[in-house]
Amino acid sequence: MPEPLHFMFLILFLFLATATSNSNNELMFNGFTNSSLVLNGIAQITSDGLLLLTNYTKEALGHAFYPTPINFIDPSSGQPKSFSTTFVFAIVPQYPDVSGHGLAFVISPSKDIPGSMPSQHLGLVNTSDNGNRSNHLIAVELDTVQTVEFFDIDHNHVGIDVNSLISSNSSTAGYYNKNRGQFVTLTLISGDPMQVWIDYTGDDMRLEVRMAPINATRPEVPLITSLVNLSDIVLDEMFVGFSSSTGAASGLHYVSGWSFSLQGTAQALDISKLPSIPHNRFNDKNLIGSGGFGQVYKGTLPKSSAKVAVKRISHHSKQGVREFVSEIASLSRLRHRNLVQLLGYCRRQGELFLVYDFVENGSLDKLLFDGEKPALSWSERFKVIKDVATGLLYLHEGWEQVVVHRDIKASNVLLDANHNGKLSDFGLARLYDHGTNPRTTHIVGTLGYLAPEISRTGKATTSSDVFAFGVFLLEVVCAKRPMEHNAQEDVLGLVESVLESWKKGNVLSVVDPNLECLFDKAEAELVLKLGLLCSHPESVARPSMRQVMQFLEGSMQLPELPIDNLGSSARLKSYGIAFDDFLATTLTDKIYGQINTINK
Repeated sequence: MPEPLHFMFLILFLFLATATSNSNNELMFNGFTNSSLVLNGIAQITSDGLLLLTNYTKEALGHAFYPTPINFIDPSSGQPKSFSTTFVFAIVPQYPDVSGHGLAFVISPSKDIPGSMPSQHLGLVNTSDNGNRSNHLIAVELDTVQTVEFFDIDHNHVGIDVNSLISSNSSTAGYYNKNRGQFVTLTLISGDPMQVWIDYTGDDMRLEVRMAPINATRPEVPLITSLVNLSDIVLDEMFVGFSSSTGAASGLHYVSGWSFSLQGTAQALDISKLPSIPHNRFNDKNLIGSGGFGQVYKGTLPKSSAKVAVKRISHHSKQGVREFVSEIASLSRLRHRNLVQLLGYCRRQGELFLVYDFVENGSLDKLLFDGEKPALSWSERFKVIKDVATGLLYLHEGWEQVVVHRDIKASNVLLDANHNGKLSDFGLARLYDHGTNPRTTHIVGTLGYLAPEISRTGKATTSSDVFAFGVFLLEVVCAKRPMEHNAQEDVLGLVESVLESWKKGNVLSVVDPNLECLFDKAEAELVLKLGLLCSHPESVARPSMRQVMQFLEGSMQLPELPIDNLGSSARLKSYGIAFDDFLATTLTDKIYGQINTINK
């Protein structure tokens, strides 16, 4: 081989050898997927690439160390080398205002710190070796519990620990904001990701610690500056990593990114590449609704960035686990374009969570009753009515079991970006097999939508759903709630109001004035009369949802209704029988290929 070529190979070999050597001194982890960290205790790498040092297990510890030792002593001078590191962490407490015990960046002579204990010891030392010079340990702690025996300054501090958990220097967690000219306190257990910078200069033995919220610039002024002589502390070879622990209170201790450099400045982390840190906090700014089960929040799935609605069922809900299980049993298997899709669910720490598709335009009631938003056009309202009817028909007849919704109202109808209507909130749903009697249960639902028979029997049926749907029809056309008060504080029922207008020969006078007469009069009259028919006090007089769809689609004409009897309690029963007779003699349904006569 020619001599120049030999020389080139030699240069290449030396370059590669140097690069390999430097790889132990330059560490970069934008997430920890496929990392080779040595994990001890309950530490783990999550499927999203997060380093999770501890979970909600009490009295536990977790360690994570880079597997290869690093030479901290300069062979020429025998003095400790300079180093620099930065990492992003978050502490998510199990309960809002208490967590334990914190985490620490640590330089240790071993990868497992044998004999170390959890709780206030942070997985660094134990009761007998705390303070021993033979520990050869230096750490920067992020401590969330004030421990009297270690003279902690508070329950939210950063400290420099040398062989001991009695910090040589410490400060309340926070940073100096140059623009504000003041110190800003950071809450370690807020669940928010924060970044820490640690720099040690070997020449002047200066150790500096900084921290700031994620995406903030590195503070110019250190949070802590301390003179630390590492000559008697670090050995020639040391391991770098993290330690964390829980005690009587627990929390999730995350690290999402980490950079380390020996004899240089740690590389900047690419914040955009770091895995998202989940937390169990629900910010009120993302609150999009409340119901009988709890509150509903807007959220984002970390991997797909898809928007979701999370229903958080609180301990103080009027309903409980049985209704929650009922909702899961129905929604997890139901699939229809006019139903809000349940994506997943879980029970955790006594709380219940449902994750739904996020529906962009929110609930129908806000569009009907919020004067600041443009009123829905008639065509949009009529389409939503048919969408809801289609979804309810599927619940009643289109699935393997009958699903009784039990709480149909405008606030439980959501509109997507194209104003397609979707039924939501199946928390009150109750399943029962075709051909069997529904089980008697406690009365649930919303005043103004409850069928009269429910107060007598306590039984919800498809017919009681039809009653609520009838009230819903009037609600959409009139843009009025079922029960409202006038200036004299008299309760005005929407059904009675529409019925009175019809008796006076001017049923269209109740149509929402925001439509400004821009509506199909025939369709509006059909919906109003159908609403009265569906909300008939006698269940036998109400149509099925299949018949409702036929009326709305125009494939069947709405029968002439005896208006004089609609509000008369004296002739209510005879009217119910008359309409039932009409159904039995004139209406047939073709269901699943069979002709079924509707009998009395």
